[in-house]
Amino acid sequence: MGWEVILITAILLLLAAFLTGAPLFVGFLTINLAGVVIFLGPAGFGMVANSIFDTTNNADLATIPLFILMAEILFRSGSVEILFQAVDKLVGRMKGRQYVLTISLSTVFGALSGAGMAVAAMLARTLFPTMKNRGYDSKLAIGNMLAGASLAPIIPPSVLAIIIGTLSNTSIAGLLIGGIIPGLMLASLFLGYTMLRVKLNPNLAPDDNDPSLSMVSFSEKLKAIWSCFPFALIIFSVMGFIMFGIATPSEAAATGVLASMITALYYRRLSWSMLIESLGTAAFITSMILLIMASSRMFSQLLAFTGATSELTNLIVSLGWHPMIMLFVMMAIPFILCMFIDQIALMLVVIPIYQPLLATLGFDPIWFWLIMLLNVTVGGISPPFGYVIFAFQGAADNLKISEVFRASWPFVGLFLVGMALLAAFPQLVTFLPSLI
Repeated sequence: MGWEVILITAILLLLAAFLTGAPLFVGFLTINLAGVVIFLGPAGFGMVANSIFDTTNNADLATIPLFILMAEILFRSGSVEILFQAVDKLVGRMKGRQYVLTISLSTVFGALSGAGMAVAAMLARTLFPTMKNRGYDSKLAIGNMLAGASLAPIIPPSVLAIIIGTLSNTSIAGLLIGGIIPGLMLASLFLGYTMLRVKLNPNLAPDDNDPSLSMVSFSEKLKAIWSCFPFALIIFSVMGFIMFGIATPSEAAATGVLASMITALYYRRLSWSMLIESLGTAAFITSMILLIMASSRMFSQLLAFTGATSELTNLIVSLGWHPMIMLFVMMAIPFILCMFIDQIALMLVVIPIYQPLLATLGFDPIWFWLIMLLNVTVGGISPPFGYVIFAFQGAADNLKISEVFRASWPFVGLFLVGMALLAAFPQLVTFLPSLI
């Protein structure tokens, strides 16, 4: 059996398993065990055990449960509600202010949670009904919230960045820091596009003298700024410690958990029941992620054993295509497939296939995997199977899925513009990591 048949068959079987709706690790594990039996025999099960142990027994992975726990504490304690009210006061009276509020909150929440689905559901429950009642355009509002929620996996802390860094042997600190400028750039693109639309069509937003908006005094704005201070402390205790070399990503994640507990205590929202619920959820999510990562690592080992990885690398070299053409092809395939299957599952498939090609093509790993992170993230708002789309529609009341689909496409285009900018100007990604 040729390596081409092995590679194509393995990928098709994985995609078919994902489409059944079974848990990701079940599909991976089934294909892996079948491959071990076919190519290695019973003796290969020792490799399975070693692969699971080596993948999960990695100190860097302690970052994952800590980041998840930090976000759980903030959301379950209700501390984010205070941040919501503070940012609302600071935005002030202006045409389309709720659009500005949406992008601003999404950017901050992304720096606090890293979970796009959670941010989308929260915005759908809180901000979307208010915007509809005040006369904002529903389509543009939905698009803003979907796009803003999609910033969460890009702006650190990002669990997806940690998974990519671990499986691809790329600097986790570099990936986390490298996501800052792309995240802020995308937020600026979304805001610029929205404000241009409002300027060209004022009917998309109510007048800035809307009587439902009350004037905010200077003293109230000062109080709002002060109420944001604990959240700034959380962000600094994570990203600041990494950037200044004070702590590793795992240590910084631990300080982030401590800072989130102090924040909940400061707002008098810390309780034992909330902590126990947060710990339980973090443990459950982390166990699922570790199982998926172990299965993905095993899949890459099987590809290497069958020779598919080395033969694919040789094939790419023999084609002689320009690296930028190869970059386009390597990004186009996941972008199309992400419209139909789970984005995280696809990412775990392509990492072991793409990783050996980076050195051959001369790509900087942090730059390449940050663009890939944007690629799989935009899959979350790409119809027909974007998980952020379903999270938003499920949390909103009386909202048709077709409305959400139509609202998402302009912002998918803006994501593609952002990816093109990162491809053309690698320094947007590599500058901050180079300072570490």
